Formats: sequence, structure tokens, C-alpha cells
Amino acid sequence: MHNEFKLTGPQTELTSYPQWAQDMVADCEGTKRSVIEHPLWESMINGSLGKAGTTNFMVGIWPVIERFPAYMAQSLLKTQFGRSAGDNLARRWLVRNIRVEQNHAEYWLNWAEGAGIAREEVLHGVAPHGTETLANWCEDVSRRDTLAAGIAATNYAVEGATGEWSQLLFDSRRYVERFPEKSRAGSLRWLQLHAAYDDTHPWEALEIVCTLLGTEPSADEVTHVGECIKRSYTSMRILADRCVKPHRVLDVMNEAAA
Repeated sequence: MHNEFKLTGPQTELTSYPQWAQDMVADCEGTKRSVIEHPLWESMINGSLGKAGTTNFMVGIWPVIERFPAYMAQSLLKTQFGRSAGDNLARRWLVRNIRVEQNHAEYWLNWAEGAGIAREEVLHGVAPHGTETLANWCEDVSRRDTLAAGIAATNYAVEGATGEWSQLLFDSRRYVERFPEKSRAGSLRWLQLHAAYDDTHPWEALEIVCTLLGTEPSADEVTHVGECIKRSYTSMRILADRCVKPHRVLDVMNEAAA
């Protein structure tokens, strides 16, 4: 049985977590930076992404937005109340937040419409080839891997990096003022909710992971969870790469004809 973990300070400070978790997060930082520092965000801020690129973004990420409650549901299926403190914490948190994620899908569609991309295009458009990497990975790790790995890969890694790039956009006056003032609040609701200073989900997820693994997990367990986190970041970077590719429809047509 692993030694039980309890926060030693504020939930949103990394020093409140075991040393193994601090080291793991530090080891993953470079991979995360490839997402946060991706040129996609600056292109969105300065308006150079264009209609095709904006469509790539809204349509390409939609499968992850739409399926995120399902990833959490797969994690919930692995919990058993009373088995461990980690199970109990994960179960309560997942039950509470799955319903919240459903609202986020509607907010994403509102953002897309505000950015000039029709709801029907997001729901039924052809996503850029390669953007399925993140959705497929989240589905696989949530369904087939351990509870700790699934939560680390989705609720910690994906939500955490998303919070940081969301804050970049939401803090940009140039980006925000591109939306008509009358509908701006509704259009940007998704960004507002996910901006890092408002979203504590990644920290809550990290607490769950640490509670599940304890203060002295095996080196193999830590390595595996870290690799799952890195794979999420890498999948996000691949998705961002594909979103900025300008000839989405032409690529799909050429690939279909090949």
C-alpha cells in the first residue's frame, strides 16, 4: 500500500505536492511549452490566421471538446467508492464535473459562431487530417489505462495546457475586441472559463493523481504517468500544427483521391 498523500499547502502551488510529482511536472515542462508557445496563438491574436485557419481550429478541436465528458466517464467507471482515498476523491470530483463539461460544448460552438464559423460547420465539417491524434489518445488512455494515468493525461495535462493558451487569448485586448461588443461575453465564455486564473481543474486533477499514487509510488508508475502527460502535450502540438495548415479541404480531397 502506498503511503497516503495529503496536500502540504495551497492546492495551486506545486510545492504542496510530493517531490516525485514536482520532478515529473518539471520533466514535462519542455513538452508543454511546445503547446503554449505554438505560433497558432499569436496568429489568432494578430488576426493573421484567416478564415481557413480559424475553421481548422474550431473544427479540429471540436471532437475533443465534444468527447471530454466521455473521457471523464471512462475514468469514473474505474473508481470504487471506499477502496481508497484516491478512489473516493476521484469519484466525487468526476461526478460533479462531468455535467459541467456538457455546457462547455455549447460555449465552444458560441465561440466558433462569434469567430465567423457556422455551428453546422463545426458539427459536421471535415476536420483537418491529423487533428484526430489528441481525441484518439484521450479516448485510449481514459478507456484502457489506469485511473491515475487517464486523469493525468486528460484533466491535468490537456486542461492545464488549455488553461494557459486560453489565458493568452483572453488577456489579449486585440483578440477580444475583434468580437462585437454586444455578443462578446457570450462568444468568449468558453475562453473565460478555461483561462488559467479561473480554472482549478488541473490542480484538482493533480491532487487526485497524487492521492491515488501516494507519496512513494514506484519509479515505473511515475515514469508511465509522466509519459502519458507528455503524449497529451505532443498530441496537442500536432493538432495545433494541423490547425495552422492553410489548405484543409484541399488536403482532404487529395488524400481521399490518393
